[in-house]
Amino acid sequence: MGLEKIVGVMRDNLTVRRVYGEPVEKDGVVIIPAASVIGGGGGGHGSEQGKEGEGGGFILAARPVGAYVVKGGDVRWVPAVDVTFLGAVFAVMVAAIHRSSRRGTASGRRDRGRFPERPAH
Repeated sequence: MGLEKIVGVMRDNLTVRRVYGEPVEKDGVVIIPAASVIGGGGGGHGSEQGKEGEGGGFILAARPVGAYVVKGGDVRWVPAVDVTFLGAVFAVMVAAIHRSSRRGTASGRRDRGRFPERPAH
């Protein structure tokens, strides 16, 4: 794929259409989905020993963030909740707390073994 074609594909994909989906209407309620979209890319052209070449690539990542709900003239924002992400954050927190509590107990045992207690005066 040539550099110009890659840039064209990237330009077509990094548009507002990727951020706001097509509105959906049902029973007088309109829902406009929204997403966080990030992308980037690069490319180049070069020649060496009489041979020429070009290439490039790009990446596009998107995740839902919520939707606008339009009903009877009122508009409200409904955030998307990423349960997988929240579960991962919770698991990391539990692991960190568990590791911290085990480390504190282990260091307490280790210190008692190396430094004998002083007799009370």
